Order: sequence, then C-alpha cells, then structure tokens
Amino acid sequence: MAVRESLEVADGRRCEEEDRDDDGRRPRRAGTAWTCAAHIITAVIGSGVLSLAWGVAQLGWVVGPACMFCFALVTYVSAALLAGCYRTGDREKGPRNPSYMDAVRAYLGKKHTWACGSLQYVSLYGCGVAYTITTATSIRAILKANCYHKHGHDAPCSYEGSYYMLVFGAAQLFLSFIPDFHDMAWLSVVAAVMSFSYAFIGLGLGMATTIANGTIKGSITGVPMRTPMQKIWRVSQAIGDIAFAYPYSLILLEIQDTLKSPPAENKTMKRASMISILVTTFFYLCCGCFGYAAFGSDAPGNLLTGFGFYEPYWLIDFANACIILHLLGGYQVYSQPIFQFADRFFAERFPDSGFVNDFHTVQLPCLPPWRVNLLRVCFRTVYVASTTAVAVAFPYFNEVLALLGALNFWPLAIYFPVEMYFIQRNVTRWSARWVVLQTFSVVCLLVSAFALVGSIEGLITQKLG
Repeated sequence: MAVRESLEVADGRRCEEEDRDDDGRRPRRAGTAWTCAAHIITAVIGSGVLSLAWGVAQLGWVVGPACMFCFALVTYVSAALLAGCYRTGDREKGPRNPSYMDAVRAYLGKKHTWACGSLQYVSLYGCGVAYTITTATSIRAILKANCYHKHGHDAPCSYEGSYYMLVFGAAQLFLSFIPDFHDMAWLSVVAAVMSFSYAFIGLGLGMATTIANGTIKGSITGVPMRTPMQKIWRVSQAIGDIAFAYPYSLILLEIQDTLKSPPAENKTMKRASMISILVTTFFYLCCGCFGYAAFGSDAPGNLLTGFGFYEPYWLIDFANACIILHLLGGYQVYSQPIFQFADRFFAERFPDSGFVNDFHTVQLPCLPPWRVNLLRVCFRTVYVASTTAVAVAFPYFNEVLALLGALNFWPLAIYFPVEMYFIQRNVTRWSARWVVLQTFSVVCLLVSAFALVGSIEGLITQKLG
C-alpha cells in the first residue's frame, strides 16, 4: 500500500513537472510559429495602413513600393536580432526576458533601461494623441458621407474636428477608470476584427475605384510640388508614415514569450517574423498602391476620408465605425502601461501617503460599487486631458504619424536590438559583423533623422499655414 501511494505521488509530481516550463511557469507555453505570426499581423495592421496611399503618392510609383520593401527587410533584420535576445546567455536554456524592457535591463544595464523606458512611454503617449486625431477624423468622415449622400456632393458639409476630439477624450476618461480594462480578453478580439475590417474595406474601395476609373493614376516621381525643398519635406514625411506602419519591436518579446520550446523560441520567432512581414508587406503594397492608383496626386492622407469614397456611403460609415471602435480600445491598450508605471512609481515613492495608496468605495445608482483611488483619478484625468489638448493643437494626421514613426524607428527598432545582439553574441569591436551592423544602424539613424526633421517641419508649416 505504501509503495503504491508513493508511486502515485511520484506520478503526480512527474505530471506536474511535465506541465511546467523551464522557468516554472504553468501551464507550459504552447504557441507556434503560426499563432505567433497571427499575433504579429493583428498587432501591426492598424491605423498606420490608412496613410500608406498618401505616402506612396509623395514618393511615386518606383520609390514608394521600393521604400516599403526596404522597411520590410529592415524590420525582419531587427526582429531577428531582437529574437536572439529573448534569453540571456544561452539562447536555448538561459533566463527568459519576457518583455523589451527586461531584455534591455539584462543586456545593457540601468541607464539604457531608463532611456528605453522614456522612449517607450513617449511612444505610447504619442499613440494616444494619434488615436484621438484619427477617431475625430473618422467621425467627421461618417457625418460627411451621410451629408453628401442626403444633400449631394456640392453641399457645404463641414464639421469641426476639435469637438469630436473632446468627445473621444471624455469617453477615454470614463474607460480609464474601469478596473482591469486591459485584461479583458474580448478587447484584443474586437480590436483585431475591427482593424482587419476597415483595412480590407479600404483595399477593396481602392481596387473598385481604380477599376471604375479605367486607368491607373499617378506618376514615377509622385505628387509635384512648387519647390524642390517642399518635395524633400513631403518625401521625409512619407518615409515617417511608412516607418510608423512597420516595426513591432516593443511587443516582439512579449509575443515570443508565448512560444513553446523546443524548438528554440528564437528560431520559431524568426520564422513567424518572416511569415508576418511577407503578409503585411503584401497587404500594405495593395493598400498603398491601389489607393495611389485610384486617386493619383489627390490621394488623401487618410484613405477612408478621400473625396471619392462617399459612395457607397453605408460602407464608408461601417469602415469608419470600425476605426472608432478599434481606437477606443486601442487607446486604453497603449495607455495602461503608463497608468501602471505611475501607480507603482508613486506607491514606492510615497508609501505612507493616503492620497496615493488609499481606496474609497463609491456607489452610483444602478451600478456596482467602485473602489476609487484619488491619485489614479487625478493622474488619469490629467493624462487623457493632455493627449486631447495636444491632438486639438496639432490635428494633422500624416505629420503626427510621421513624427511617431521617426521617433520610434531608430532607437527602439534598430539601436537597442543591435547593441544587445553585440553583447549576446560577444561580437568583437571592428570585426566584419560589427562593422556591418554598425553601418546598418548609422544608415537607419540618418533615415530616422531625415523623417523626424521633415515631420517637425510639416507640423510647423501646418500650424502656421
């Protein structure tokens, strides 16, 4: 009897151990290359796809598609470098780095972690601003489509965007106080369905308009400008828009942390990155090129708000409604890391403060009781108000996306992955591999700086103009 019980206990322990990862995580990670690719595609295809037709229009039929191919190649190289940094030391059995910040902390130390964190939070904040602008643009597009359908295309249908930004900000203020909003599983499902819906509608409308026109519009050199300097600024902004649409460095390691092993996670991630980049590049080329072919030099900054897309109006309404629903949740997904960082920072800094740490129960009619923290109320109100204020001050879709793309591209997608790769692989200074990767990093830095200067010039020109 004792022997049998001991065997049962041993078998139970063995099953429990087999259900754990090498770091004790239970249940075991079960992700594959295909689930990983699906996560990447879902995360990457978003509001950035709406600006690609405008970007191709500024660059022309040769440079536009070529630029997308170049960014696809750079994104794959960046993903391959970063995938190798998922584990510290041994790439198959070393300690895991389940997030981008963890990898930077493990490989590059505290100073680089602070720099990386600052850039990451600026990027997340900027996405909140961009989402506010995009949502207001989509609301206006719905109202315009309905107005033109009812009164004709010559009707004076114009709507003020600032009001709808304030409405979006009020909605985000309410959503910011919902407990564990970012942990709701349905949020990712809704976001994925919405993003694919409006992206496919934009692609379909571009194809339909091109066929209806009976000709392919556009030129080799893109939209003509009055002076060469204006053309240079437009090209730089277009590059920034394309840079915004591609990289996914900030979420790569978190997605990689879902993969099963063996095979080694970095090998699976490289395969998944290849699949996802091929799919997104094909999709981006279709959206950008068909949009340019449909509108030529008149390609709109936001594909779904073009003057030629007011019929069928119901489809335009549906596509823009998908954008609004996507960005309502997307704003929260990008804002929650900042909220959580603020909560931790102030709690550690002021452990005895009632304002920071105490919770109060609030009972509203017909609603369950809410536990309210005064710091969270103040911080989240100021945060949402500030993103709304910046969006109202700079409501320029393409220029804001270009600025975010330029800010994120080199430091987060190139510099940190390259530096971590040098340490992970023990690459010696001035070796052939070191020179090649440093040259790659410098070239990307110049491209990022070019796009950054152009996007800032565009914002200033739009504001003063």
